[in-house]
Amino acid sequence: MKTISLIGSTGSIGKQTLDVCRKHGIRVNALAAKSNITLLETQAREFSPEIVCIFEEKHYAELKERLSDTKIKVLCGMDGLCEIASSGKHDLFVNSVVGMVGLLPTLTAIDAGTDIALANKETLVAGGKLVMSSAAKKGVKIFPIDSEHSAIFQCLQGNKREQLRKIILTASGGPFFGKKKSELKNVTVEQALNHPNWSMGNKITIDSATLMNKGLEFIEAHWLFGVAPENIEIVVNRESVLHSAVEFADHSVIGQLGVPDMKIPIQYALLYPERFKCDVKSLSFTDYGTLTFANPDFETFDCLSSCIDAIKRGGAYPCIVNAANEEAVGLFLKREIPFLGIGNIVRAALEHFGEMPAETYSYIIAAENAAREFVKENYTKIK
Repeated sequence: MKTISLIGSTGSIGKQTLDVCRKHGIRVNALAAKSNITLLETQAREFSPEIVCIFEEKHYAELKERLSDTKIKVLCGMDGLCEIASSGKHDLFVNSVVGMVGLLPTLTAIDAGTDIALANKETLVAGGKLVMSSAAKKGVKIFPIDSEHSAIFQCLQGNKREQLRKIILTASGGPFFGKKKSELKNVTVEQALNHPNWSMGNKITIDSATLMNKGLEFIEAHWLFGVAPENIEIVVNRESVLHSAVEFADHSVIGQLGVPDMKIPIQYALLYPERFKCDVKSLSFTDYGTLTFANPDFETFDCLSSCIDAIKRGGAYPCIVNAANEEAVGLFLKREIPFLGIGNIVRAALEHFGEMPAETYSYIIAAENAAREFVKENYTKIK
């Protein structure tokens, strides 16, 4: 029986991860959530982990009281997440938190020599060089959970990495595919949260609407698979059936296809290299009839352009655009800036800072904090 520890258990990916655990008898050693103590308590009573952690410390006392009739150890904050990551009482550390909070637990798990199933984008966007070099030194495997990176990972199985010519990273195009900037000036929060194919948390859904999500995945692909930015192509597949593909030296292209359901990549990451029945619909090509492909609009969706520029510049620039975007998305969700203001803020942050290093965790956090402060001090002038 495989044992996992899961941080981000009350989010969309976390809940689906626990569905996979139920289906396949995977033991859960630890659970962690940001603030949803009601659901976290329910999960804890079902899976009986040794440890639970609530990240927001203001909820710690109540959660501890709620679970006082159990033997479960209750932790809180970043120290709690890192204690889970370093415990060594699991075969796999599953990181599905949202935001930069996921970086330090990832590094902690790597330092403990634990393999990681990774859904936290910021880990590789902000700290890709540090994370991948640390993992290589420790012999730690990183299994991607994102559907696109899982697809690439699956396509590479049984093939020689040095024969890889190009990664074809697919995108749904989000709810505003085909629209120009002039049509997006008055986009509402509700419209931006209406994704055509996927059900996700608010932040990731907004990122999909701006194509920032695809920009972050572009950066992740660079680090996960060691492919230069110029060898990563983004293609819009509106149906979200081709989850990504790879092209080899002989121009053969291998793709991974399936219905748009995150349980497939989650299960593959948790049970690799085995494949078992998964509770999703079987893909029917005839039901879809036609799959469509198009180039992304880099001018309208300038968050995507900013991410690609950031990874080409290197250093802490990916961290800067990521932090600026997190702040901008928060402002948009609070209706303090317009939809197009997100891209304007991300670009402004990218252009504002000079070269900054990203070789250590402290350097990365310094760059993140600087970018956040820049947005807070200047967003009213940028929007």
